[in-house]
Amino acid sequence: MKNNFWIYMIISCLGLASCKKEGDNSKAIEEPPLQVACYQAVYEKDTVTLKLNTLKDGTITGNMVMKEFDSPIKDGTITGKFSGDTLLVDYAYVSGITDKTIFKNPLALLKKGNELILGNGKIETYLGKTYFVKGQPIDYEKVKYKFSETDCKE
Repeated sequence: MKNNFWIYMIISCLGLASCKKEGDNSKAIEEPPLQVACYQAVYEKDTVTLKLNTLKDGTITGNMVMKEFDSPIKDGTITGKFSGDTLLVDYAYVSGITDKTIFKNPLALLKKGNELILGNGKIETYLGKTYFVKGQPIDYEKVKYKFSETDCKE
């Protein structure tokens, strides 16, 4: 009986040792985007810039910088996908230049022609992840930020 235990233990260890971790040592190769679009929204003394990269699989990545009057600058990345005419993304950003805490919020942008409208919706946090509340509508009428397409600047 003891011999069987050790045989199973050795086989298990060999099996675990032969497992290969993918991408452990290699750097992720960044896929070139199929399309790049830049947008800007201005509301009173606030300015928000947005750069969207459309990848081959339909994923949208990019950067967003929110410069709101009397608030620290929010600078971060977005990742998401279109669902019909609505772009649903996660916005991961740092607020200010000294605080390096990463905040994450969901955003919903409605595409109307060459314009993107940042919607307002009720959000909730569950197990550290923030979501739009299911069943609650996202308002695209009473909004602050309507993005117009602009030239991309490097």
